[in-house]
Amino acid sequence: MKNKLIAVLAAFGLVASASAVKINNNISINGFIDGSYSSKDSSKANNDSTDVDIDEVELNFLVNAGNVSGELHVDSGETGAKADIEIEQVHFTYSFGNGASVQVGQYGSALGLEREDPAGLYTFSRAYSDESLFNFGNVDAYLQEGIRLAYGVESISASLSLYNGVEQQEDNGKATDAKDDLDYELAISYTGIDNLVIGAGLQTVRPRDDDGNNTEVYTINAAYTLNKILIAGEYSSRETGTDDRSAYMVLADYDVNDKLGFAVRYSKWETDTKGSESDKLSFAPNYAITDSLGAIVEFSSLEKADGQEDDTFAVELTYTF
Repeated sequence: MKNKLIAVLAAFGLVASASAVKINNNISINGFIDGSYSSKDSSKANNDSTDVDIDEVELNFLVNAGNVSGELHVDSGETGAKADIEIEQVHFTYSFGNGASVQVGQYGSALGLEREDPAGLYTFSRAYSDESLFNFGNVDAYLQEGIRLAYGVESISASLSLYNGVEQQEDNGKATDAKDDLDYELAISYTGIDNLVIGAGLQTVRPRDDDGNNTEVYTINAAYTLNKILIAGEYSSRETGTDDRSAYMVLADYDVNDKLGFAVRYSKWETDTKGSESDKLSFAPNYAITDSLGAIVEFSSLEKADGQEDDTFAVELTYTF
């Protein structure tokens, strides 16, 4: 089952990874295998689909030696002859021992309520669909290569990343290498109120538009737990010259018991076409088959900016180790 505490804390940058298998005093390994069945019923002619996929396999090597720790994430997102095994993230961190640290390498964004891996999601799909520019936690779209400075004291933590974007999405959905100048990302989290976690951040996003304008991202999110209920939400905006867009999502998750839970999420976002919006409603029961194997069943309804409607049913299995 997806560890919900880890999911919430990871969303605000408070933990780096879930538990791992210890090899020796310096090296540990963890990872996951994620597969799914999905069926889409579309209002667009000849656009229905049914898929059975191994969505992602990931193996993470965690190294710790004194004040220095490192991570190497190796993953594959496709199967069969098209399978590509690649390094998703690789970085090392030096801790100064007073709450301050410096991280160097290739890593994901600290922004966004949803994280890069299935263990950081409450649902099968992402809030803003796979192609959206507002999925900041999606490491495949927002991978940074640079240096991140972080500091945490009591209930406040903050990080500043100076980086080059690696294969970030352009507004037209294509990927690009944007390494001609450094961008920055600032993320802050606050946990000083019982059961409440608040996060906020800002970021410059490459590449610039045709007029040479930077894209500025602003986001704020929060998660509150009350007994067995988690309520979370976020608001984000992207500003590029005269092209401003926004998105928001709200999520509620209820644990019936230690094994069974239900998540409901509503999200809305502005698309590439100026003035057009898409919205999505998802209902996702989840069940812990074992401590390491979890299942999510999702029913989602997506209404796209062009008027197309997609209804999707999916069953996802995630094995973590």
